[in-house]
Amino acid sequence: MIRRPQRRTLCALTASAALTLAFAGAAGAQPGSGGAAARAEAPDIPVAAVQQHLKEFQTLAEQNGGNRAHGEPGYRASLDYVKGKLDDAGFETDIQEFTSGGKTGYNLIADWPRGGSAADGTVMTGAHLDSVPAGAGINDNGSGSAGVLQTALAVAEANLEPAKHLRFAWWGAEEHGMVGSSSYVESLQQGELDGIDAYLNFDMIGSPNAGHFVYNEDPSLEKVFTDWFAAKDVPTEASKETDGRSDHVPFQDAGVPVGGSFTGAGYTKSQEQADKWGGTAGEPYDPCYHSACDDLSNVDEKALDLHSDAIAHAVWQLSS
Repeated sequence: MIRRPQRRTLCALTASAALTLAFAGAAGAQPGSGGAAARAEAPDIPVAAVQQHLKEFQTLAEQNGGNRAHGEPGYRASLDYVKGKLDDAGFETDIQEFTSGGKTGYNLIADWPRGGSAADGTVMTGAHLDSVPAGAGINDNGSGSAGVLQTALAVAEANLEPAKHLRFAWWGAEEHGMVGSSSYVESLQQGELDGIDAYLNFDMIGSPNAGHFVYNEDPSLEKVFTDWFAAKDVPTEASKETDGRSDHVPFQDAGVPVGGSFTGAGYTKSQEQADKWGGTAGEPYDPCYHSACDDLSNVDEKALDLHSDAIAHAVWQLSS
């Protein structure tokens, strides 16, 4: 997750009232062509599997100069790892190139070939895969990347046939100003943008002094997450630290409804928050934010488990 950059404003579009109504009724909607599989409750995402992806990211960083940053070999090795998992699971994958700072960057796009087509609407879920040059970036943003990856693999394991089309993405050069996701959005035609019913973003979901935040840019998508966390007796707050600072922004600026969850970065946890969430008041949610110490020891397993399950819940509910 980046500090607030100077960024272009894309041509803003107005989301249709029909989409808002569709999301507001998502929990009780009847499934379409997806049948029984689309109606199934989302599976529990095994946190051990998510942690195994993080171990791989750590190893790849150590083998490639200590980081997974844009333009560095550790980033491309991480992308190839994710792509290999998705290819083996039956996804249709595409690597998209862009240039930033004189270096070639890469996005990875993965489409699930079963269930609804793009004409039925697309639910897109993404996370940035790059780290800062200082370190391996295991919480920022190995955690979101791993949670999204394991959710995609759960889709394949369930042989899901959702009513809507499912697309997953791993972005490059987020730490340079959301360059990869901006490049992707700018490459789309108007009709393709209109066909994205929701973009869900996950940037840092395992912070060691975790808070539990939900994006509040779109009320209907926000409710998908707040209701789920409330059912698990986990209070949430609106995510302010992500405002204008991660890969949902290009989608939001283009009129696509956006949502997601977040466990905090460099902001300080208050005493009130510590009372309801645990952890240490007066300390950052992630004391290793953008630092070399953002390694495997810098992840809270309970937060990672909870928010990985939240990803799967949102994907299953919104695609049915």
